[in-house]
Amino acid sequence: MTWYDWLIVIIPVAFIMYAGWYIRRYIAGVSDYLACGRLCRRYVSTTSGMANALGLVTLAAYIESSYQTGFAVGFWSKLMGPMLVLLSLTGYCTYRFRETRALSLGQFLEMRYHRPLRIFASFLRSIAEIMANVIMPAIAARFFIAFLGLPRSVSICGITIPTFLLVVWILLTLAVGLICMGGSLAICVTDTIQGLICFPLIVVFLVFMLMKFSWSKEIVQVLSDRAPGESFINPYDVSDLRDFNLFALIVVYTEVFVHRLSGVTGGGGSSITAHEGKMAAILGSWRGNFVGIFFLIFGLGIFTLMNHTDFAPEAKAIRTDISRDIAAELIPQRKDQAKFMAAVNAIPPSNHIIGKDPPLSSRKNLDTAYYDTARDYFGKTGEGSSRTQQFRTLFKQLMMPKAMRHMLPPVLSGLFCLMIIIFIVSTDDSRIFSASSTLVQDCVVPFYSNETLPPEKHIRWLRFISILVGVVFMFGFYFMTQLDYINMYVSITYGIWLGGCGPMMIFGVYSRFGTTAGAWASLLSGMFINLSGLVLQRNWADIIYPWLEKAGWTDGIGRFLSAVSRPFNPYIVWEMNRFKFPINSYEIYFIAMMTSIVVYCAVSALTCRRLFNLERMLHRGIYAIEGDKPIRSSWTWRSVWGKLIGITPEYSRGDKILAWSVFIYSFFYQFLITFVLVVILNTISPWPLKWWGYYFLVVSLIIPGIAAAVTAVWFSIGCSVDMTRMVHDLEHRKADRLDNGMVEGHVSLAEKARLEAIEKAGQEQSDGKAE
Repeated sequence: MTWYDWLIVIIPVAFIMYAGWYIRRYIAGVSDYLACGRLCRRYVSTTSGMANALGLVTLAAYIESSYQTGFAVGFWSKLMGPMLVLLSLTGYCTYRFRETRALSLGQFLEMRYHRPLRIFASFLRSIAEIMANVIMPAIAARFFIAFLGLPRSVSICGITIPTFLLVVWILLTLAVGLICMGGSLAICVTDTIQGLICFPLIVVFLVFMLMKFSWSKEIVQVLSDRAPGESFINPYDVSDLRDFNLFALIVVYTEVFVHRLSGVTGGGGSSITAHEGKMAAILGSWRGNFVGIFFLIFGLGIFTLMNHTDFAPEAKAIRTDISRDIAAELIPQRKDQAKFMAAVNAIPPSNHIIGKDPPLSSRKNLDTAYYDTARDYFGKTGEGSSRTQQFRTLFKQLMMPKAMRHMLPPVLSGLFCLMIIIFIVSTDDSRIFSASSTLVQDCVVPFYSNETLPPEKHIRWLRFISILVGVVFMFGFYFMTQLDYINMYVSITYGIWLGGCGPMMIFGVYSRFGTTAGAWASLLSGMFINLSGLVLQRNWADIIYPWLEKAGWTDGIGRFLSAVSRPFNPYIVWEMNRFKFPINSYEIYFIAMMTSIVVYCAVSALTCRRLFNLERMLHRGIYAIEGDKPIRSSWTWRSVWGKLIGITPEYSRGDKILAWSVFIYSFFYQFLITFVLVVILNTISPWPLKWWGYYFLVVSLIIPGIAAAVTAVWFSIGCSVDMTRMVHDLEHRKADRLDNGMVEGHVSLAEKARLEAIEKAGQEQSDGKAE
């Protein structure tokens, strides 16, 4: 990058860190540190949430999955919209959870079961979250080394430091620094600023990608050049896709039902009112379109660059560059690296002609020659197979930074680097703070049940645990080598918690027969299955498969796995493979969820001696709280649609317009028109690939692109207004606190001097009496 590219990066990042340092003056208590003082309005909440959603890991994971299976499977995900609407309208799980008056998931577990389960479950949840996110610094470091072309090590004061470790340290210092400055308040304010910066940047890159690649002459051509059963554009021809296929969607749909409460945060939201929080959730629907089109355009651009004939020389240079970086990481000796690169350089540029040559597939594509070269070099020993699998994983992971390095001109390179830093900081600080606050609130605070935890000490605990989690992120990736797709890795690691927690939450609010023993059995069974799958995947190529091969069991186990999966072919195919465990992470996660449900019901049925008093926990009947009367209104033809959308009397005219616009766009347009109508038309007469190309152009790019441009302007104005009002509220509240002298354990300087004078006078009086 040029010097002005570096200025583009440094100045905004310095301003963001200054904003976090400045906002620390408004921290006066635990609620400020944990929940932004509950002063966030709708646009602030939505914009800061967008910055958190646009993470480097999320972008890299999307490009990995779309490069492997394309975009056709996403057509069937349109069922998710009405499903979520149905769950929201019925209040499935969430309504009963609110009736418990629990302020956190841990508190609910203590109410329904007992305190040891609360502490263990919260600890397990935090550990799983840390394990799932611990690869983020490693992915970020590899990205910057690849994108900026940084050396493998640097010398500082005569000490050689790996660049990888230095980049990780810088990024985590930025994230943990913001947390220590002002907790959730600093995170919210800086994420909002980062979101405001991202709005125009995303529009710029959207325009750049659409100008660089032709939709009809390049993008649709490469999407159509796939073998039968592996279409990237026709959702009716995806039966042979693996990993991110229709079964993966089934897992996601199942997860929505089973884990409706597993990620709940309770009532400690940061919104200024419950209504503002609800409106922020509605605005999140428009934000989702903005995020979706951003991911899509980057995925399409990189896939076209790497696979279209017009860009064959560039694609050859990118693949060679990726191989060189991986060789420097996996092969310690320079002469061995040179030998490997000689084999890579011997691979000719692709002369694949779309429409004349056989279509590409998952087994035979333009990357296959590089995978085969790595396999031949590393060999088929245990260690060699492991290195080959690492090569494949890193090859897919480094494709985005290398492609963007070759693609972007000056200025755009600086803007892209700035955008990625924003993505990293906004996700790192949020996820570190999420894990640390859960550990403190549900694993530390319960031990202070017999005494009040002072606010200063509470905040010190939060800062200390946040720093500790940052240190774990700093060095944890050394022990959590990623050997699979990012989404797969996150699924199985976070599944250590999610695999077994769903039943104890759902049956906890709906069943009387559920017992503490059943909850423990469910949680532990899901944890054990996912943890076992993680161990098998991690050690398959270098330890387990060679041991099975030596014992002569590979053929027998392979036949068994094939027989078990045969009824579910072609969506589930378990084939013996020396490089990769036959059962993927989604399948392991699904097995864990189903097993935990059966285990919970069975153990609860065996150990239930007395039915649980559900009415008391839900405050119903004789246990209803005095003055807390449910508001019921009759259903009429005039009110039915308003009730379906969730409109209440506190909705203003603008709120009603917003709610109706989201409902019409998400239900009538996205579901009925772009899904149901298209399914009916294809049932009558299947569309050719050319028609599907037009469909995705209009539905996935043109209309969302217009919506994204409008959303960028709309949200920028609304967020600027809400941020100004939030700062005004903070200043006003700070003045009130100084006038009152004390708040939540913090005292003003004048009040502190007054208390010290009283204490000193009292001490002198006591000394006089003693004499």
